[in-house]
Formats: sequence, C-alpha cells, structure tokens
Amino acid sequence: MSKDQFIEELSQQVSKLISAAPQRDDLEKAVKAISQSAFSKLELVSRDEFDAQTAVLQRSRQQLEALEKQLAELSKRLP
Repeated sequence: MSKDQFIEELSQQVSKLISAAPQRDDLEKAVKAISQSAFSKLELVSRDEFDAQTAVLQRSRQQLEALEKQLAELSKRLP
C-alpha cells in the first residue's frame, strides 16, 4: 500500500468516526494534512525503489566478491 493510499484510507476511517461532527470536512482535511506531514518526515520509499536498491546492492556484493577473489589470486603470485 502506498503512502497516498494509506493516507486516503486513514482519512476515510476518520471520516466514518466523525461523520456526525459539524466540522467534519475541516477535521478530515486536518487529519489528512497531519498524516501527510508525518509520513513525509519518515522519508519512506516505495517498494519499487527498495527493490531497485536491493538489486544494486546485490550486484555490488557480487563485484566485491569477484575483486576479492582476483586480489587473492594476485597475492599468491607475489614472492
């Protein structure tokens, strides 16, 4: 679930709870604004961004292992 979907769902749930309140629209907007502000401070990333960074990390690890292996082989050749 994306941040926007979560915020929208949270807003709808709050709306259900306060549907009888006279300032329902104002309260709903305030809750939505507070939620968006809180989530922006958390610096969350999307699943796609997380998966992309995981793939980059995996490639980096593979390259590091290959370089370590090459270094070990070259070290064996030195007197």
